[in-house]
Amino acid sequence: MAAFNDKSLEKKQIPLRLSASLWRELSAWAEDDFRSLNGQIEYLLNECVKKRRKSGA
Repeated sequence: MAAFNDKSLEKKQIPLRLSASLWRELSAWAEDDFRSLNGQIEYLLNECVKKRRKSGA
């Protein structure tokens, strides 16, 4: 079991600028999936990274 101070589990904060239309789309999608907007963005990024790893890119 990973220690609570495991650096690989540490969350980093980044500034992110989105167009108003993209923000609305992501917010609606997040609501549909019962996630926060931040959680939805993190989920989508994780899915993209998994897909990239599988493709061998």
